[in-house]
Amino acid sequence: MRKRPLLVQIAHIWHLLRGAPRRGWTVLHTVTLTVLLTITAPSLAAPGSIRILAFGDSLTAGYGLDDLSLAFPAQLEKALRAKGYDVEVIQSGVSGETTTGGLNRLDWSLAEKPDAVILELGGNDGLRAVDPAVTRENVNAMLAKLNDKKIPVLLAGMMAPPNLGRDYGDRFNSIYPDMAEKHGAVLYPFFLDGVAADPALNQDDRIHPNPEGVKVVVSRILPFVEKLIARITDARAS
Repeated sequence: MRKRPLLVQIAHIWHLLRGAPRRGWTVLHTVTLTVLLTITAPSLAAPGSIRILAFGDSLTAGYGLDDLSLAFPAQLEKALRAKGYDVEVIQSGVSGETTTGGLNRLDWSLAEKPDAVILELGGNDGLRAVDPAVTRENVNAMLAKLNDKKIPVLLAGMMAPPNLGRDYGDRFNSIYPDMAEKHGAVLYPFFLDGVAADPALNQDDRIHPNPEGVKVVVSRILPFVEKLIARITDARAS
């Protein structure tokens, strides 16, 4: 998994160059080569390798975890590699993101050229009691955009907070199965399945999984991610 965004890496190298004394063309050539290799890394990936964009909110970003190697994208990549998949899971989670924010940044995130996307958004819509009609339309628009680009999607469902009432819950909870069916996405019904409401698997806020909770999320979603990968390999073979 990429530890630092490409533009941040380039900016860091440029900062070092500006502040460092001149040491001759050898250093310049070395730094230039490093930048060029970093920029072209995706195009130099092995033909069989798979890039999956983990696009979501704090549950993807690893909010509250001391080390991002414990976050969902990194743990998922490790689990997939342990099963023999040549895969990179790209971290694209933003804490506090709603489906509206996700729709606004999706095009920018697709510059990573992923082969597939795990779409994990909607939890913050529920926490903020956003009208489910808005959430539905945003999820629909993101899936439509990804379909237009022929990018397979795993849609990770979310459940409405129970304190918002049955009507809200019914309208919200139906979004994910409805949209997955409409757009032909792989559906994982509830991202926090087996983890939600378990104090032993969550941080003190009772919302975000701790490292052990992330392990449970990864173990349960893994078969669905394998279905997503199968779609990629089938498309490549056709």
